Amino acid sequence: MTATWDPTAAGVLRLPSGRLVRGRGLRHPLPAGPAPDFALYLLGKEPPATEWEAHWVRWPDFRLPSDRAGAAEALREALSRAGEERVEVACGGGRGRTGTALACLAVLDGVPNTEAVAYVREHYSRHAVETPWQKRYVSRFA
Repeated sequence: MTATWDPTAAGVLRLPSGRLVRGRGLRHPLPAGPAPDFALYLLGKEPPATEWEAHWVRWPDFRLPSDRAGAAEALREALSRAGEERVEVACGGGRGRTGTALACLAVLDGVPNTEAVAYVREHYSRHAVETPWQKRYVSRFA
């Protein structure tokens, strides 16, 4: 399967490798267009079931993932799948946790840790990565 996002669609981030990942806020309606093939949901409580494959990472609002090793593994899977599938990363508002996860994906894709937050703020949302500890998490992510 080779089905990726429209690179001009709202919320789509192009990583340095060319992989496309869509970030969004779950409090907003599902965007028009194709559904994700795989989603990574970053929430404090388990999300409702979806028609597509999804992985839940327990990640309370304004905080960090409860299981950092598990979150890193989930992010690696999302990056791997983004080469061939439509991958979505989402939290409630689509900024803090989503932005932090997208910055971590950028690190995994070759962006230096010290530049990943700026990369995501430039190419996804200027409001991405909301707290100092989220920014520090990205700076230490490997």
